[in-house]
Amino acid sequence: MTSDFRPSLRTVLLAVNLAVVALPLGGIFFFRIYENQLVQQTEGELISQAAVISAAYRQKIIEYQPDRQDYGIALSELPPPVDDYYTPITPQIDFAQNELLPPRPDGLIPDKLADPTAAVIGETMSGIFIDAQKTTLAGMKLLDFNGVVVAGRHNLGESFVHVHEVERARLGLYTSVIRQRFSDKPAPLASISRGTGIRVFIAMPVIQGDRLWGIVYLSRTPRNIFKHLYDELDKVIFAALTILGLTLLLVFLTAFTISRPIHQLIARTRLVSGGIHKAMQPLEKPGTREMELLSQSFADMARSLHERSQYIRDFATHVSHEFKTPLTAIQGAAELLHEHFDEMSAEEKNRFLQNIVADSERLKLLVTGLLELARADNAEPSVEALDVARALRAMKTKYDEHDIMIIGSDAQAAAIGMSSDNFDMIFSNLLENSRQHGATGVRIDIARYGDQVEIGFADDGTGIPAANRQQIFTPFFTTRREQGGTGLGLGIVKSILDAHKGRIKLADGETGTKFIMTLPIAQRESA
Repeated sequence: MTSDFRPSLRTVLLAVNLAVVALPLGGIFFFRIYENQLVQQTEGELISQAAVISAAYRQKIIEYQPDRQDYGIALSELPPPVDDYYTPITPQIDFAQNELLPPRPDGLIPDKLADPTAAVIGETMSGIFIDAQKTTLAGMKLLDFNGVVVAGRHNLGESFVHVHEVERARLGLYTSVIRQRFSDKPAPLASISRGTGIRVFIAMPVIQGDRLWGIVYLSRTPRNIFKHLYDELDKVIFAALTILGLTLLLVFLTAFTISRPIHQLIARTRLVSGGIHKAMQPLEKPGTREMELLSQSFADMARSLHERSQYIRDFATHVSHEFKTPLTAIQGAAELLHEHFDEMSAEEKNRFLQNIVADSERLKLLVTGLLELARADNAEPSVEALDVARALRAMKTKYDEHDIMIIGSDAQAAAIGMSSDNFDMIFSNLLENSRQHGATGVRIDIARYGDQVEIGFADDGTGIPAANRQQIFTPFFTTRREQGGTGLGLGIVKSILDAHKGRIKLADGETGTKFIMTLPIAQRESA
């Protein structure tokens, strides 16, 4: 398995689903931000217009009111200055924070008439307001310091002192609000765009020194977002293409990480079922961790089935060959005895009968060995923990005819998940193999390394020739066939160890034969 990072299938599906949810939400979020920008742009334009009107109105008052020290109303608190010269006002409206107020209340009849100076100036500026409205589309009103309209297209002489933004402007504070707007022609998709049903109002106080001289009261409906988007059609097309590209990217991501590996795995399954064993390889680009694990598991399973099938074919070939030889010998001896029994001497009869008995005994040994091999191939780890040192001491007592020396203290020993029968079968076959090779003594070393126990089995026999070292674990391979060897002993040992996730290897040595077995410690002990 490679160490490359691969996202999990759950992560891919989560990312795709989040992207599907995020695209429309992102569109709505984009609309909200864009609308907010349009509203702030409208407020900024109104601020610029109000600043010009305020400067003109202040200049007119200076011309019409030479003695202006007591003009207007005194302010108890003035906004902090930015510096000695500049006093900028920035847009303050934010859709996420500002409350949407109801439509602006109608003007009221004031308790007293408008300030005479403001009224005269307002009369001269009303014509300018009306002409400017044709271009700016803004509602313009000029109020005196008491909140009475002195210039504008409508509401002359009415008081707006009860309106929130005007009330705050009389305190010397610039104020901007958004209010509901009702129209006889509602804009399309008004449920999506909040900007289609609002109007921006600003009230800018005209301040001279520490006194309020008047209020510039302006309003305007922000530009419709859809009309604005139509004006910016090239940018809208770019955004649409970007969203389309992201969608195609999601499709490609899903296909690359899920669909493509599945189809590749299906194709490999068909190749393996057709006998093409080269297809038993993990996918090179599985896409996700789950697909990588599935691909690896599939390759391992296919390889295991192939090896098992090959093992069965080879095993059947070996069995037929091993059984054919003694059966042929028995059949031949029996036929000779049947045809020439009267003509044979007693010595010849006895020799043929001994051959039949010997071959029958070999068949018996083969059947016994095959049964042991079949049991070893199907052995399962035991739930019981077997103490290795104690089991070896019991084995030494059982096979007392062998000179067995056990090296390794009990502290070095460990418990393994194996039944005593399987453990005894391993060492009985190893001892028999040593006996057949002329060994008179056996040395067994026990050591533990982490979660593994290592058992060394060394004898002082004739050893194994270099030409045969690669074949000793092959079933039915033996160099002692004439002496009754079946070639199944070491195969049984290897099968039992494989079933218990252990290993056995032939180690190098100056004399005799040495095997090294490695087994995992029992789960109970490791826990």
